[in-house]
Amino acid sequence: MTTLLKPGEPGYDEHRLGWNRTIDSRPALVAAATTAADVRTAVRTARELGLPLAVQATGHGLVAPADGALLLKTTALTGVEIDPRRRIARVGPGAVWADVNRAAARHGLAGLAGRCSTVGVTGYTLGGGQSWLSRTFGFAADSVVRADVVTADGNAVTATAREHPDLFWALRGGGGNFGVVTSLEFRLYPVDRVYGGMSLYPVERAFDVLSAYREWAAGEPEAMNTAVLLIRLPPSPLYPEELRGKRVLAIRAFHRGDDGRRVLAPLVAAAGPPLLDAFGMRSFPDAGDATNGPDAPPMANRQEVELFRALPDDVLDAIVEAGAADSPLAFVELRHWGGAMSRPGPDAGPAGHRDVPFSVMAVAAYLSPDRTAADTTLDRLVARVRPYATGGSFLNLLTDHTRTRSAFTAANYARLTAVKRAWDPANFFRTGHNIPPAPDREATS
Repeated sequence: MTTLLKPGEPGYDEHRLGWNRTIDSRPALVAAATTAADVRTAVRTARELGLPLAVQATGHGLVAPADGALLLKTTALTGVEIDPRRRIARVGPGAVWADVNRAAARHGLAGLAGRCSTVGVTGYTLGGGQSWLSRTFGFAADSVVRADVVTADGNAVTATAREHPDLFWALRGGGGNFGVVTSLEFRLYPVDRVYGGMSLYPVERAFDVLSAYREWAAGEPEAMNTAVLLIRLPPSPLYPEELRGKRVLAIRAFHRGDDGRRVLAPLVAAAGPPLLDAFGMRSFPDAGDATNGPDAPPMANRQEVELFRALPDDVLDAIVEAGAADSPLAFVELRHWGGAMSRPGPDAGPAGHRDVPFSVMAVAAYLSPDRTAADTTLDRLVARVRPYATGGSFLNLLTDHTRTRSAFTAANYARLTAVKRAWDPANFFRTGHNIPPAPDREATS
């Protein structure tokens, strides 16, 4: 039975907040669903009351406040079913990747999981889903085979490649614009143990390693997934006491195979002797945790991301400057994309700019009320690198909801607006990364 909470009632504040505490949502109502039927009830209630609908499971994807909306919480719908014979997972909209990872690993299988294990599976996948296995198997959205959806009119439909193929296409990368997913099925892959982890090096080696990474990435095998970061280590027992709170250079690697050390050798050589060598063979769930590091708790933060076809020295210099030893940023990351992500199948969804090989992402955690130093550093980084960027973005990583269009190619965005027109012409699902419906004259089949 749906629990409805009004402002001031016990539980309202607990449910309304997302992971990023810079967003202070004030919904008119909070509906905490415990069944798929509750989702339909919430959608119909919002329509009857004339309220927009916002959906939240873990809150990691929150990019805009749900002020005045009916906020539907799917957190309790955590079901996970693994079909090892078909290599398929079926999950509820409140399931997180940690649950899927553990359940699939019992059968030697893995999904294209989020880098943070506490991220919700459904929201991540609808936004595209770039995994530690995505260079090997593609975007998580491309592995979806079925979605049960409550549409804007409150009806329940099933979307597959054969049933409602236009909706099925749009869901696989178009975010939450087209309905509320109550069940998601996606392919799993035979991945048992992998070579991975995050090794640490002196920050003074940053430019040399970034430069080496730029060249090495051109030949990176698809079994390997990597990123290079300048990061301030959290005060976690995962790291030696003398490194906690220190600014270091980090190489993250995730390799499907046992020859990862050989593949990484040129990059590691450029980094020099490690402060901490944490690469090794691990189970898939353990490798994901070791490569990403500890999941951060909810906090106020700002995130910026840009995509690049090429990396001139000016971009590398800007990364080094932003991630310097006294930087207020939590981290600055250079990530290599490509591989299977760049080779979509004929029925692939709209996720991503598939021909773009690199991203630069920076995150500032606002640890005090004075955000000036963090914002100044981020603003300077963006100003320096944006002239070399493509102008595109990736929906999962994009926190500026005014740039939603930038997450898609022009052709895919036009097609998404046409699908939106067919399934949600009144733009009922409009909070967050909104894709408005195409005007009548632009709508196409």
